[in-house]
Amino acid sequence: MSDLFGYQERPRARGNESVPLAERMRPQSLDDIAGQTHLVGPEKPLRLMLERNAPASMIFWGPPGTGKTTLARVIAHAIQAEFFQLNAVAAGVKDVRDVIAKAAKTLKLHQRATILFIDEIHRFNKAQQDALLHSVEDGTLILIGATTENPSFEVITPLLSRCRVCTLYPLERGDLETILARALEKDQLLSKKKIRLEDKEILMLFSGGDARKMLNGLEMAVKVIKPGKDGTIRITREIFENVFQRKMTLYDKTGEQHYDIISAFIKSLRGSDPDAALYWMARMLEGGEDIRFIARRMVILAAEDIGNADPQALVLATSCFQAIDVVGMPEARIILAQTAAYLAAAPKSNASYVAIEQALHDVRNSPTLPVPLHLRDAPTPLMKDLGYAEGYRYAHEYQRNFVEQQYLPDNLREKIYYSPGDSGYEQQIRERLNALWTRKKR
Repeated sequence: MSDLFGYQERPRARGNESVPLAERMRPQSLDDIAGQTHLVGPEKPLRLMLERNAPASMIFWGPPGTGKTTLARVIAHAIQAEFFQLNAVAAGVKDVRDVIAKAAKTLKLHQRATILFIDEIHRFNKAQQDALLHSVEDGTLILIGATTENPSFEVITPLLSRCRVCTLYPLERGDLETILARALEKDQLLSKKKIRLEDKEILMLFSGGDARKMLNGLEMAVKVIKPGKDGTIRITREIFENVFQRKMTLYDKTGEQHYDIISAFIKSLRGSDPDAALYWMARMLEGGEDIRFIARRMVILAAEDIGNADPQALVLATSCFQAIDVVGMPEARIILAQTAAYLAAAPKSNASYVAIEQALHDVRNSPTLPVPLHLRDAPTPLMKDLGYAEGYRYAHEYQRNFVEQQYLPDNLREKIYYSPGDSGYEQQIRERLNALWTRKKR
């Protein structure tokens, strides 16, 4: 193993207090990894890759503390590969070429694979990424890149096409609890102390799905507290707030508050109160809520509660959902806030929602009604003989590109489902429809 990272040295470092807790507890195998089961679980891609000893170049994309570096090291250890780690901020093309030269020599002399792990690969410029292409393609080395940014935008296409992109997600509550319990029970330093967590919930919330942040926060809290007379280290909520330099309103992403606060948020948007909407959004963001969940609910609201009163609302909400994946937190909060403010201030209409619900009711509670003959397609002579398409009038051949004719089945011919309101653009829609139709007024 290269001296940039030596597995033989790590066990000796585990009892060294100068080594951070997150490093001391770094998993050594796939079985030790908590979370990311879509990649490391039974019959999942990374596990199958190691079981078949068929390593491939990959890009790990995900937020901090989700296991990108750990996975790279575990893979290298499992296949007994040479392991070099570069940080894209500090490394240059010369560093890359030096590793490639060593990898070629190792492969030729020892038939041993080399893994080059590049942290923050999105910070490599085009020339630096170009330097990797040939060696990745011909198998001189296996590239594993780690990035918090969308690789589709940050990694050049030729290099991206030679790598498999693996998405990592923030760790779930159960994953964090597993990691925390393991640290308290098995770490060579913490396991010797009497540690009492009086508010584990706040530590989970402050971590935001980041295992490294959680473990570093725990370790710092242990270091700043003087043990009691019985040797117990009591870690309270206030201690964690001091360590993280934050205060947090308790917010349970899976419990009642999750549903209460998202309900208050949606109702504030519907009620055209941007100030309240932004407050409830801030509560969710500070509590570590999934930003995609917030954006997804705004997409739904844009269609259900604004609709055609402002068609731009759905466009903006959809763009918001796409943009936050590209940007990530903390900047995603700005995009979410812009969208929430716009949706709250927009004119409101639920006419489209009401219309589809009424149409679905008729479909579900009425017998299957035939399509009127003049609306049917007539691709064969027999169908034409049966009257299919006969009498259909092509709208563009008439003034204003409209001709009044029947489109609904006979039993529903006078039915009105969509009744535009008088807010925003829907007022224009209503006026236009009423001007066109003489027998159906809305």
